[in-house]
Amino acid sequence: MVIKEVSLETVCGVTSKIPDNTLPELAFAGKSNVGKSSLINALMNRKALARTSSSPGKTQTINFYNINKEMYLVDLPGYGYAKVSEAERARWGKMIENYLHKSKQLRAVFLLIDIRHTPGANDKQMYDWIVYQGYQPVIIATKLDKLKRSQVAKAVKQVREGLGLKKEDIVIPFSAQTKQGREEIWALMDSLIYDKIENAGEMKIDE
Repeated sequence: MVIKEVSLETVCGVTSKIPDNTLPELAFAGKSNVGKSSLINALMNRKALARTSSSPGKTQTINFYNINKEMYLVDLPGYGYAKVSEAERARWGKMIENYLHKSKQLRAVFLLIDIRHTPGANDKQMYDWIVYQGYQPVIIATKLDKLKRSQVAKAVKQVREGLGLKKEDIVIPFSAQTKQGREEIWALMDSLIYDKIENAGEMKIDE
């Protein structure tokens, strides 16, 4: 996709109503500090569209980015941030659950996992939770540039086994530094939005 126009259109807090959008949405979830803002900036070819921070827990709202007036990229709050109170984490969780439940335009959920580490309990819980909500998450394995090329296959296998993925589940290694994986992610996003490939659809699990 050629990005001509992108803007942060809607910001939803804990008490905000989920917008009744008419354009298709793709949501991005991930643990705090996994590189979600960096990924969004890389996808949009912008340096500071999404605010990056070395301090985890920066994203505390659901942010809707309008792209070319054709689709929304939805940035969900980071999870698993230890320094936030349990009550606060519960509120963020409720906010994400509310969005996954009520969005009428959500086509797919992309779940970010740090490729360097075995997925933790929070990652597995989020994966299972997204599946429970009726979506099969696309896994983006971030921080690819931190590994040697010879380590990548083993790391991807570690992510697959840690989340209990099936053979057909998609894992895309990605680096915000080198942009490796960006085109692959966009190709998949395009297929989800425009149905360019057979059976792309909504990636929803048949009920």
